[in-house]
Amino acid sequence: METFHIRTFGCQMNRHDSERMAGLLVEEGLTPVRDVQDADVVVFNTCCVREHAEDRMNGQLASLKVLKDDRVVLIAVGGCVGQKDRGRLLARHPHVDVVFGTQNLAELPSLLRSAETSGSVVSVSDGTAAPASELPSRRDRSWHAWIAIAVGCDNRCTYCIVPSVRGPERSRPLEDVVDEVSHAVADGVVEITLLGQNVNSYGRDLYSHPRFAELLEAVSAAGPQRVRFTTSHPKDLSDETIRVLADEPRVCRWLHLPVQSGSSRVLERMGRTYDRDDYLALVDRVYDAVPDIALTTDIMVGFPGETEEDFEDTLDIVGRCRFDQAFTFIYSPREGTPAVDMGAHVPRDVVQERFDRLVDLVKVSALTKNEALVGTVQDVLVEGPSKRDGTLLLARTEGNKIVHFLPPAGRTPEELVGTFLDVRIETASTWFLRGRIRG
Repeated sequence: METFHIRTFGCQMNRHDSERMAGLLVEEGLTPVRDVQDADVVVFNTCCVREHAEDRMNGQLASLKVLKDDRVVLIAVGGCVGQKDRGRLLARHPHVDVVFGTQNLAELPSLLRSAETSGSVVSVSDGTAAPASELPSRRDRSWHAWIAIAVGCDNRCTYCIVPSVRGPERSRPLEDVVDEVSHAVADGVVEITLLGQNVNSYGRDLYSHPRFAELLEAVSAAGPQRVRFTTSHPKDLSDETIRVLADEPRVCRWLHLPVQSGSSRVLERMGRTYDRDDYLALVDRVYDAVPDIALTTDIMVGFPGETEEDFEDTLDIVGRCRFDQAFTFIYSPREGTPAVDMGAHVPRDVVQERFDRLVDLVKVSALTKNEALVGTVQDVLVEGPSKRDGTLLLARTEGNKIVHFLPPAGRTPEELVGTFLDVRIETASTWFLRGRIRG
C-alpha cells in the first residue's frame, strides 16, 4: 500500500471524518492521490440520511470492481452506510475488502493490513467511541478546519436515521475543543467550523446544561478570524447564543436553522418539538438582534400525510423568514425510522410539483437577499480559482455567499488562497455575487 483516495458523501461531519482518515493513512506512510485510478487504497466515507446519496454511493462502489481486474487495490467502505449495513455490504459488493462503522475510524489502518493478508473484514461497533477529532488530521484546505464539538444525537426526529448510525450525543470537554482550535490557529487556520448534529445542546450531557454560547466565546478568544457553526436545532437556540452572534465579531453573521416544514401538524408528526409559531418567533428574535444575518435552512417536501394546506404553510414560512438559501429535499423513507410506518405517503407526482414550487420561491428569496448586497463592500475569504471562469477568484463572505472577482494585478490565485480581501459587490445572481476589489 503506497497511495490512497478518499471519496466523501454527505454532511460536513463526514468531511471532518475523512480528514481524520486521511491523517491516519498519511501517518502510515501512504500518499493521497486525486485520481482513483492511481490509488492502492480507495475509501468511501458514506451517508445514508437520504436514499439518493446511498444509491449514488452504491453505483460508484459497483463501478470500482473493474479496478481489481487490472491490479491489486483495497476498497474500504466506512461511515453511516457501513454502520447501518455491516456485513450486508460484502454480500452486495463482494469486491469490497473492509467495512467499518462510524465508531471505528481509528481502526482503519489495521483493518486494511488485515484485509491485505487475510481477506475481507468487517468492524462495526455500537459503543460510544472517542470523537474522531482526537485522531490526526490532513486538512483539505490549510486555512480551514472542521472541528467537532459533539457527535451523535439525542433527538428523535421520526424521519432521521442519524441517532441509529451515530449514537447518542457525546460532547467533548470545552477545554479540549478550545485547545484544538488554538493548535489549528497556530498551524495557519483562519476559519473554523464547529460541528455537531445539534450544536445548541452542546455540553448538556457533560455539564447538565448547554454551554454552547460559552464555547463560542472561548473559541473566538482562541484567535481564528472567522468562526462558523452547524447545525442548529430551533428548540435549543438560546438567547445567549443569539447574543454572541450579535456581539462577537469573529462569529460569522450566518445561521443555518433547519425548519423542515412550515406546518405545525407536520412538525409534530416529524417529532421536531416546536411549531410554526415557535419558529417564526425565534427568527424574529434573530433578526432583531442581528438585522444583517444570513439565514439558511433545510426544508423537506412530501413527508407522510402532508396535505396541500400543510405545504402552503411551508411556502408561507419561506416568504416570511426571508431565507438566503434553503436546502430542499424530497422525503426519503429510511428503514428503521418511525416515519416509514406512518402510511399516508404522498403521490410522487404531487411531491415533485410541490418541490418545484418551493424551489422557485426559494430562488426569489435568495435573489432578493443577494440584490440587497449590491453596492456594499464585503470582507471575503479567498478559496481559489472560480470553477465558472478560471480567470476569476472565488471567495466567500461572512454570510457564506460566493463572490467571483478578478484578482489584483500581479497576484496569482495560489498566493491569495486563505487571505482576506475587501470586494465591492457590483451584481447579484441567485446563488452568487460578482464584484471588484476595492481600490
